[in-house]
Amino acid sequence: MNNYVEEHLSEILDRGIVNRGDTSAVSKFLDKCRNGEHVTVSFIGGSITQGCLATSEEKQYTHRVHEGLKSMFEGAAIDYLNAPVGGTDSQLGVARVERDILSHEPDLLIIEFSVNDSDKPFYMETYEGLVRKVLNAKKRPAVILLFNVMYDKFESAQDEHLPVAKHYHLPSVSMRESFVPLVREGILTSKDLTVDNLHPNDLGHGYVAELVLNLLRHIADGSVSSDADSLNVLPAPITANRFESSVRLQNYNCEPVLRGFSADYTSKLSSWYYFAEGWQAANLGDRISFKVRGSSISIQYRKCAKHPAPIATAYIDGDKSKPVILDANFDQDWGDCLYLQLAAEGLKDTEHTVDIELTSVHENDTAPFYLISIITA
Repeated sequence: MNNYVEEHLSEILDRGIVNRGDTSAVSKFLDKCRNGEHVTVSFIGGSITQGCLATSEEKQYTHRVHEGLKSMFEGAAIDYLNAPVGGTDSQLGVARVERDILSHEPDLLIIEFSVNDSDKPFYMETYEGLVRKVLNAKKRPAVILLFNVMYDKFESAQDEHLPVAKHYHLPSVSMRESFVPLVREGILTSKDLTVDNLHPNDLGHGYVAELVLNLLRHIADGSVSSDADSLNVLPAPITANRFESSVRLQNYNCEPVLRGFSADYTSKLSSWYYFAEGWQAANLGDRISFKVRGSSISIQYRKCAKHPAPIATAYIDGDKSKPVILDANFDQDWGDCLYLQLAAEGLKDTEHTVDIELTSVHENDTAPFYLISIITA
Protein backbone atom coordinates (compact mmCIF):
# COMPACT_ATOMS: atom_id res chain seq x y z
CA MET A 1 0.00 0.00 0.00
CA ASN A 2 1.22 3.50 -0.82
CA ASN A 3 2.59 5.21 2.31
CA TYR A 4 0.36 8.26 1.87
CA VAL A 5 -2.71 6.08 1.41
CA GLU A 6 -1.80 4.01 4.46
CA GLU A 7 -1.43 7.13 6.62
CA HIS A 8 -4.63 8.80 5.34
CA LEU A 9 -6.81 5.77 4.59
CA SER A 10 -9.58 6.58 7.06
CA GLU A 11 -9.86 10.12 5.70
CA ILE A 12 -9.91 8.84 2.10
CA LEU A 13 -12.61 6.28 2.87
CA ASP A 14 -14.73 8.80 4.76
CA ARG A 15 -14.54 11.13 1.78
CA GLY A 16 -16.05 8.32 -0.25
CA ILE A 17 -19.33 8.43 1.69
CA VAL A 18 -21.22 10.63 -0.76
CA ASN A 19 -24.66 10.14 0.80
CA ARG A 20 -25.48 9.07 4.34
CA GLY A 21 -29.21 8.97 3.75
CA ASP A 22 -31.36 6.89 6.07
CA THR A 23 -29.09 4.36 7.77
CA SER A 24 -31.82 2.67 9.83
CA ALA A 25 -32.30 -0.30 7.47
CA VAL A 26 -28.56 -0.99 7.38
CA SER A 27 -28.46 -0.63 11.19
CA LYS A 28 -31.17 -3.28 11.52
CA PHE A 29 -29.16 -5.58 9.26
CA LEU A 30 -26.08 -5.05 11.42
CA ASP A 31 -28.11 -5.70 14.58
CA LYS A 32 -29.13 -9.06 13.10
CA CYS A 33 -25.47 -9.83 12.48
CA ARG A 34 -24.61 -8.79 16.03
CA ASN A 35 -27.36 -11.02 17.44
CA GLY A 36 -26.19 -14.05 15.49
CA GLU A 37 -29.26 -14.20 13.26
CA HIS A 38 -29.03 -15.88 9.86
CA VAL A 39 -28.63 -13.13 7.22
CA THR A 40 -27.66 -12.81 3.55
CA VAL A 41 -25.55 -10.08 1.97
CA SER A 42 -26.14 -9.80 -1.78
CA PHE A 43 -24.74 -7.93 -4.77
CA ILE A 44 -25.99 -7.00 -8.23
CA GLY A 45 -23.97 -5.29 -10.93
CA GLY A 46 -21.71 -5.82 -13.92
CA SER A 47 -18.24 -7.22 -14.52
CA ILE A 48 -16.63 -5.44 -11.54
CA THR A 49 -19.13 -7.16 -9.24
CA GLN A 50 -18.41 -10.35 -11.15
CA GLY A 51 -14.79 -9.91 -10.07
CA CYS A 52 -13.37 -9.52 -13.55
CA LEU A 53 -9.54 -9.32 -13.56
CA ALA A 54 -9.13 -10.04 -9.86
CA THR A 55 -6.55 -12.81 -9.59
CA SER A 56 -8.77 -15.04 -7.44
CA GLU A 57 -12.25 -15.17 -5.98
CA GLU A 58 -10.84 -14.25 -2.58
CA LYS A 59 -9.51 -10.97 -4.02
CA GLN A 60 -12.87 -9.83 -5.44
CA TYR A 61 -14.50 -6.93 -3.62
CA THR A 62 -17.74 -8.86 -3.06
CA HIS A 63 -15.92 -11.73 -1.37
CA ARG A 64 -13.91 -9.27 0.73
CA VAL A 65 -17.05 -7.47 1.90
CA HIS A 66 -18.54 -10.82 2.92
CA GLU A 67 -15.36 -11.82 4.76
CA GLY A 68 -15.13 -8.37 6.35
CA LEU A 69 -18.65 -8.68 7.73
CA LYS A 70 -17.85 -12.09 9.17
CA SER A 71 -14.77 -10.60 10.85
CA MET A 72 -16.85 -7.76 12.29
CA PHE A 73 -19.35 -10.22 13.77
CA GLU A 74 -17.55 -13.42 14.70
CA GLY A 75 -19.89 -16.37 14.84
CA ALA A 76 -22.61 -14.65 12.80
CA ALA A 77 -24.32 -16.75 10.12
CA ILE A 78 -23.79 -14.51 7.08
CA ASP A 79 -24.58 -16.00 3.68
CA TYR A 80 -23.33 -14.56 0.39
CA LEU A 81 -25.35 -14.10 -2.81
CA ASN A 82 -23.63 -12.55 -5.83
CA ALA A 83 -25.65 -12.01 -9.02
CA PRO A 84 -23.60 -9.99 -11.52
CA VAL A 85 -23.78 -10.13 -15.30
CA GLY A 86 -20.73 -8.65 -17.03
CA GLY A 87 -21.25 -6.05 -19.71
CA THR A 88 -24.84 -5.26 -18.71
CA ASP A 89 -26.54 -2.20 -17.28
CA SER A 90 -29.34 -1.26 -14.91
CA GLN A 91 -31.92 -1.68 -17.69
CA LEU A 92 -31.28 -5.42 -17.53
CA GLY A 93 -30.77 -5.17 -13.76
CA VAL A 94 -34.32 -3.98 -13.12
CA ALA A 95 -35.68 -6.73 -15.40
CA ARG A 96 -33.83 -9.54 -13.61
CA VAL A 97 -33.53 -8.37 -10.00
CA GLU A 98 -36.73 -10.12 -8.90
CA ARG A 99 -35.59 -13.55 -10.02
CA ASP A 100 -31.87 -13.24 -9.35
CA ILE A 101 -31.98 -11.35 -6.02
CA LEU A 102 -35.35 -10.55 -4.46
CA SER A 103 -36.74 -14.08 -4.72
CA HIS A 104 -33.97 -15.12 -2.30
CA GLU A 105 -35.03 -12.45 0.25
CA PRO A 106 -31.57 -11.09 1.12
CA ASP A 107 -31.10 -8.80 4.10
CA LEU A 108 -28.62 -6.41 2.44
CA LEU A 109 -28.22 -5.58 -1.25
CA ILE A 110 -25.29 -3.63 -2.69
CA ILE A 111 -26.03 -2.22 -6.16
CA GLU A 112 -23.18 -1.40 -8.59
CA PHE A 113 -23.92 -0.18 -12.13
CA SER A 114 -22.10 3.15 -12.35
CA VAL A 115 -19.62 2.17 -15.09
CA ASN A 116 -22.04 -0.01 -17.06
CA ASP A 117 -24.61 2.77 -17.17
CA SER A 118 -23.54 6.00 -18.87
CA ASP A 119 -24.06 9.62 -17.87
CA LYS A 120 -27.34 10.02 -19.75
CA PRO A 121 -30.82 10.73 -18.34
CA PHE A 122 -31.99 7.36 -19.67
CA TYR A 123 -29.85 5.68 -17.02
CA MET A 124 -31.23 7.80 -14.22
CA GLU A 125 -34.60 6.35 -15.20
CA THR A 126 -33.51 2.71 -15.47
CA TYR A 127 -31.53 3.01 -12.22
CA GLU A 128 -34.49 4.56 -10.44
CA GLY A 129 -36.66 1.72 -11.72
CA LEU A 130 -34.22 -0.79 -10.23
CA VAL A 131 -34.08 1.03 -6.89
CA ARG A 132 -37.86 1.35 -6.68
CA LYS A 133 -38.40 -2.31 -7.53
CA VAL A 134 -36.04 -3.28 -4.71
CA LEU A 135 -37.58 -0.85 -2.22
CA ASN A 136 -41.08 -2.03 -3.13
CA ALA A 137 -40.18 -5.69 -2.53
CA LYS A 138 -42.34 -7.64 -0.09
CA LYS A 139 -39.25 -8.24 2.02
CA ARG A 140 -37.33 -5.03 1.43
CA PRO A 141 -33.57 -5.46 1.91
CA ALA A 142 -31.34 -2.75 3.25
CA VAL A 143 -29.63 -1.08 0.28
CA ILE A 144 -26.20 0.44 -0.25
CA LEU A 145 -25.29 2.06 -3.56
CA LEU A 146 -21.73 1.71 -4.85
CA PHE A 147 -20.30 4.03 -7.52
CA ASN A 148 -17.20 2.82 -9.39
CA VAL A 149 -15.43 4.86 -12.06
CA MET A 150 -13.48 4.54 -15.33
CA TYR A 151 -9.93 5.69 -14.68
CA ASP A 152 -8.89 7.05 -18.09
CA LYS A 153 -11.36 9.96 -18.10
CA PHE A 154 -12.75 9.53 -14.56
CA GLU A 155 -16.23 9.02 -16.02
CA SER A 156 -19.19 7.20 -14.49
CA ALA A 157 -22.96 7.45 -14.19
CA GLN A 158 -22.63 8.78 -10.63
CA ASP A 159 -24.11 12.14 -11.58
CA GLU A 160 -27.21 10.31 -12.85
CA HIS A 161 -27.34 7.85 -9.94
CA LEU A 162 -26.61 10.11 -6.99
CA PRO A 163 -29.88 12.10 -7.32
CA VAL A 164 -31.69 8.76 -7.06
CA ALA A 165 -29.67 7.91 -3.95
CA LYS A 166 -30.58 11.23 -2.35
CA HIS A 167 -34.26 11.04 -3.33
CA TYR A 168 -34.62 7.63 -1.66
CA HIS A 169 -32.19 8.38 1.20
CA LEU A 170 -29.85 5.47 0.39
CA PRO A 171 -26.35 5.26 1.88
CA SER A 172 -23.84 5.52 -0.97
CA VAL A 173 -20.08 5.29 -1.47
CA SER A 174 -17.92 6.39 -4.38
CA MET A 175 -14.49 5.59 -5.78
CA ARG A 176 -14.59 8.88 -7.72
CA GLU A 177 -14.75 10.94 -4.54
CA SER A 178 -12.32 8.83 -2.54
CA PHE A 179 -9.44 7.49 -4.64
CA VAL A 180 -9.68 9.41 -7.93
CA PRO A 181 -8.38 12.64 -6.29
CA LEU A 182 -5.20 10.73 -5.43
CA VAL A 183 -4.75 9.83 -9.10
CA ARG A 184 -5.41 13.41 -10.18
CA GLU A 185 -2.81 14.62 -7.67
CA GLY A 186 -0.21 12.04 -8.74
CA ILE A 187 -0.16 10.26 -5.37
CA LEU A 188 -1.41 7.15 -7.15
CA THR A 189 -1.48 6.20 -10.81
CA SER A 190 -4.43 4.54 -12.48
CA LYS A 191 -2.27 1.41 -12.90
CA ASP A 192 -2.05 1.20 -9.11
CA LEU A 193 -5.82 0.59 -9.04
CA THR A 194 -6.88 -0.95 -12.33
CA VAL A 195 -5.75 -3.38 -15.00
CA ASP A 196 -7.47 -1.69 -17.95
CA ASN A 197 -8.79 1.66 -16.67
CA LEU A 198 -12.08 -0.05 -15.89
CA HIS A 199 -11.73 -3.24 -13.87
CA PRO A 200 -9.93 -2.98 -10.52
CA ASN A 201 -6.80 -5.00 -9.89
CA ASP A 202 -6.44 -6.84 -6.57
CA LEU A 203 -5.51 -3.62 -4.75
CA GLY A 204 -8.38 -1.77 -6.40
CA HIS A 205 -10.85 -4.48 -5.41
CA GLY A 206 -9.51 -4.18 -1.87
CA TYR A 207 -10.17 -0.44 -1.82
CA VAL A 208 -13.69 -0.91 -3.23
CA ALA A 209 -14.39 -3.41 -0.45
CA GLU A 210 -12.97 -1.05 2.16
CA LEU A 211 -15.28 1.72 0.98
CA VAL A 212 -18.29 -0.48 1.72
CA LEU A 213 -16.88 -1.90 4.94
CA ASN A 214 -15.89 1.55 6.22
CA LEU A 215 -19.50 2.69 5.82
CA LEU A 216 -20.76 -0.45 7.57
CA ARG A 217 -18.34 0.01 10.47
CA HIS A 218 -19.37 3.65 10.91
CA ILE A 219 -23.05 2.72 10.94
CA ALA A 220 -22.35 -0.15 13.35
CA ASP A 221 -20.57 2.10 15.87
CA GLY A 222 -22.96 5.02 15.41
CA SER A 223 -20.37 7.44 14.03
CA VAL A 224 -22.42 7.72 10.83
CA SER A 225 -26.13 8.03 11.41
CA SER A 226 -29.14 9.01 9.36
CA ASP A 227 -29.37 12.47 7.87
CA ALA A 228 -32.89 11.72 6.60
CA ASP A 229 -36.09 10.17 7.89
CA SER A 230 -36.91 6.57 7.00
CA LEU A 231 -39.18 5.99 4.03
CA ASN A 232 -42.26 3.98 4.93
CA VAL A 233 -43.92 5.03 1.69
CA LEU A 234 -41.85 5.75 -1.39
CA PRO A 235 -41.99 9.30 -2.74
CA ALA A 236 -43.09 10.03 -6.28
CA PRO A 237 -40.40 9.14 -8.82
CA ILE A 238 -38.07 11.82 -10.16
CA THR A 239 -38.12 10.37 -13.69
CA ALA A 240 -40.86 9.03 -15.94
CA ASN A 241 -40.15 5.69 -14.22
CA ARG A 242 -41.04 3.51 -17.20
CA PHE A 243 -38.78 0.66 -16.13
CA GLU A 244 -39.87 -0.28 -12.61
CA SER A 245 -42.51 -2.53 -14.19
CA SER A 246 -40.00 -4.26 -16.51
CA VAL A 247 -40.79 -7.86 -17.44
CA ARG A 248 -38.23 -10.24 -18.92
CA LEU A 249 -39.65 -12.92 -21.20
CA GLN A 250 -37.67 -16.14 -21.66
CA ASN A 251 -38.67 -19.65 -22.61
CA TYR A 252 -39.69 -20.59 -19.08
CA ASN A 253 -42.37 -17.88 -18.82
CA CYS A 254 -43.76 -17.33 -22.32
CA GLU A 255 -44.74 -19.32 -25.41
CA PRO A 256 -43.94 -17.54 -28.67
CA VAL A 257 -44.87 -18.99 -32.06
CA LEU A 258 -41.81 -20.79 -33.46
CA ARG A 259 -41.19 -21.14 -37.18
CA GLY A 260 -37.63 -22.46 -37.35
CA PHE A 261 -36.45 -21.13 -33.98
CA SER A 262 -36.10 -23.69 -31.19
CA ALA A 263 -36.13 -23.22 -27.42
CA ASP A 264 -32.86 -23.78 -25.57
CA TYR A 265 -33.57 -25.59 -22.33
CA THR A 266 -29.97 -25.57 -21.12
CA SER A 267 -30.10 -25.43 -17.33
CA LYS A 268 -29.45 -21.95 -15.95
CA LEU A 269 -26.95 -22.76 -13.23
CA SER A 270 -26.78 -19.18 -11.94
CA SER A 271 -27.37 -15.60 -13.00
CA TRP A 272 -23.77 -15.72 -14.27
CA TYR A 273 -24.74 -18.26 -16.95
CA TYR A 274 -25.81 -15.92 -19.70
CA PHE A 275 -26.79 -17.88 -22.77
CA ALA A 276 -29.64 -20.08 -21.59
CA GLU A 277 -33.44 -20.11 -21.46
CA GLY A 278 -33.72 -18.42 -24.86
CA TRP A 279 -34.27 -19.46 -28.46
CA GLN A 280 -31.89 -20.08 -31.35
CA ALA A 281 -31.99 -20.42 -35.13
CA ALA A 282 -29.50 -20.79 -37.97
CA ASN A 283 -31.41 -20.86 -41.26
CA LEU A 284 -32.45 -17.99 -43.51
CA GLY A 285 -36.12 -17.17 -42.94
CA ASP A 286 -36.40 -18.79 -39.50
CA ARG A 287 -38.94 -16.80 -37.49
CA ILE A 288 -40.24 -16.33 -33.96
CA SER A 289 -43.28 -14.25 -32.93
CA PHE A 290 -44.30 -12.82 -29.56
CA LYS A 291 -47.33 -11.07 -28.15
CA VAL A 292 -46.24 -8.64 -25.45
CA ARG A 293 -47.67 -5.77 -23.43
CA GLY A 294 -45.99 -2.44 -22.66
CA SER A 295 -44.95 0.91 -24.07
CA SER A 296 -41.26 0.00 -24.43
CA ILE A 297 -39.80 -3.14 -26.04
CA SER A 298 -36.16 -4.23 -25.97
CA ILE A 299 -34.61 -7.31 -27.54
CA GLN A 300 -31.69 -9.13 -25.95
CA TYR A 301 -29.48 -11.37 -28.06
CA ARG A 302 -25.93 -12.69 -28.30
CA LYS A 303 -23.36 -10.64 -30.18
CA CYS A 304 -20.48 -12.90 -31.21
CA ALA A 305 -16.83 -11.87 -30.95
CA LYS A 306 -15.94 -14.38 -33.67
CA HIS A 307 -17.30 -13.54 -37.11
CA PRO A 308 -19.30 -14.09 -39.20
CA ALA A 309 -22.54 -14.33 -37.28
CA PRO A 310 -26.17 -14.19 -38.42
CA ILE A 311 -28.26 -11.05 -38.68
CA ALA A 312 -31.95 -10.92 -37.82
CA THR A 313 -34.60 -8.27 -38.37
CA ALA A 314 -37.40 -7.45 -35.94
CA TYR A 315 -40.72 -5.82 -36.77
CA ILE A 316 -42.99 -4.30 -34.14
CA ASP A 317 -46.70 -4.63 -34.83
CA GLY A 318 -45.91 -5.81 -38.36
CA ASP A 319 -44.55 -2.40 -39.41
CA LYS A 320 -42.12 -3.28 -42.24
CA SER A 321 -41.26 0.41 -42.69
CA LYS A 322 -39.39 0.43 -39.36
CA PRO A 323 -37.15 -2.65 -39.34
CA VAL A 324 -34.96 -3.22 -36.28
CA ILE A 325 -31.65 -4.78 -37.33
CA LEU A 326 -30.25 -7.30 -34.85
CA ASP A 327 -26.65 -7.79 -35.97
CA ALA A 328 -25.00 -10.61 -34.00
CA ASN A 329 -21.49 -9.56 -35.10
CA PHE A 330 -19.83 -7.91 -32.09
CA ASP A 331 -17.42 -5.04 -32.77
CA GLN A 332 -15.20 -5.91 -29.79
CA ASP A 333 -13.07 -8.96 -29.06
CA TRP A 334 -13.28 -9.46 -25.28
CA GLY A 335 -15.97 -12.13 -25.64
CA ASP A 336 -19.55 -12.73 -26.64
CA CYS A 337 -21.87 -9.97 -25.46
CA LEU A 338 -25.27 -10.18 -23.81
CA TYR A 339 -26.57 -7.31 -25.93
CA LEU A 340 -29.76 -5.41 -25.09
CA GLN A 341 -31.21 -3.34 -27.94
CA LEU A 342 -34.11 -0.93 -27.63
CA ALA A 343 -36.57 -1.85 -30.39
CA ALA A 344 -39.46 0.51 -29.71
CA GLU A 345 -40.56 3.09 -27.15
CA GLY A 346 -43.39 5.56 -26.78
CA LEU A 347 -45.92 2.92 -27.78
CA LYS A 348 -49.41 2.72 -26.36
CA ASP A 349 -49.37 0.59 -23.22
CA THR A 350 -51.36 -2.19 -24.87
CA GLU A 351 -50.65 -5.54 -26.52
CA HIS A 352 -48.08 -5.54 -29.34
CA THR A 353 -46.53 -8.12 -31.63
CA VAL A 354 -42.80 -8.70 -32.05
CA ASP A 355 -41.74 -10.70 -35.12
CA ILE A 356 -38.08 -11.66 -35.54
CA GLU A 357 -36.73 -13.24 -38.72
CA LEU A 358 -33.24 -14.33 -39.76
CA THR A 359 -32.42 -12.18 -42.78
CA SER A 360 -28.69 -12.89 -43.27
CA VAL A 361 -26.76 -16.10 -42.64
CA HIS A 362 -23.39 -17.42 -43.83
CA GLU A 363 -22.11 -20.92 -44.50
CA ASN A 364 -19.35 -20.40 -41.98
CA ASP A 365 -21.33 -18.70 -39.20
CA THR A 366 -19.50 -19.25 -35.93
CA ALA A 367 -22.74 -19.70 -33.95
CA PRO A 368 -26.50 -19.69 -34.49
CA PHE A 369 -28.48 -16.55 -33.77
CA TYR A 370 -29.33 -16.67 -30.05
CA LEU A 371 -32.31 -14.69 -28.79
CA ILE A 372 -31.98 -14.43 -25.02
CA SER A 373 -35.05 -12.49 -24.00
CA ILE A 374 -37.65 -9.84 -24.78
CA ILE A 375 -37.90 -7.11 -22.13
CA THR A 376 -40.98 -4.92 -21.90
CA ALA A 377 -41.72 -1.95 -19.67
